[in-house]
Amino acid sequence: MRLEVKELTKMYGPKAGLDSFSAVFDEGIYGILGPNGAGKSTFMSLLTDNIRRDSGCILVDGVECLKMGKEYRRLLGYMPQQQGLYDRMTGRMFLRYMAELKGLPRKESLPVEEELLERLNLADAADKKLGGYSGGMKQRILLAQAMLGNPKILILDEPTSGLDPMERVRLRELLGSLRREKIILYSTHVISDIEEIAEKVVLLYKGKKILESGVQALLEENDGMTLEHICVTYFEQSL
Repeated sequence: MRLEVKELTKMYGPKAGLDSFSAVFDEGIYGILGPNGAGKSTFMSLLTDNIRRDSGCILVDGVECLKMGKEYRRLLGYMPQQQGLYDRMTGRMFLRYMAELKGLPRKESLPVEEELLERLNLADAADKKLGGYSGGMKQRILLAQAMLGNPKILILDEPTSGLDPMERVRLRELLGSLRREKIILYSTHVISDIEEIAEKVVLLYKGKKILESGVQALLEENDGMTLEHICVTYFEQSL
């Protein structure tokens, strides 16, 4: 599968939240990097059709996503940066509710929901109310709902926010196991989170793409520098 965006633009008054952004994504893990306000969340919201683009196009295997309708939405799994959870729902109830919203058949979805609770280390808390979840647990239940329906395109906006070091390792391992079967777009300003798992990085700054490169190639070109140091250098050059 190929996801392609061409000249994608979103304006907020006179300011461009995303400015003529173009990129191509095949199966693998892609780090969408940039400081706060760089345009990462705007890009994610445009991909998920949560906000309307001003211009440009989004293509899946050459077909405009707006023409695909429900078929496009079934391809997506989205973990937003901030999400109001239903505090009185348990984790299990929340996944069931989200599966129903996605139109997933109950008989097929129930075993998957239980598997996701296990994989994301939430099985013991599955019947506890979300209002009592820690920040890290809330992030994990949001990731679980994004993975419902086995989406081919997984869109993760700041997924490690609130996770402790061990949870970050588990997340990297989980995503690494999915890299050959999904397009995973991983938006973050914590560059070290994706250095070990991303094939390619896209750097955004003030709504513009300032770099698109394979991680290994970037490290080899800048021998002795970490990915974080390299990216910070590019951001400083864009000031």
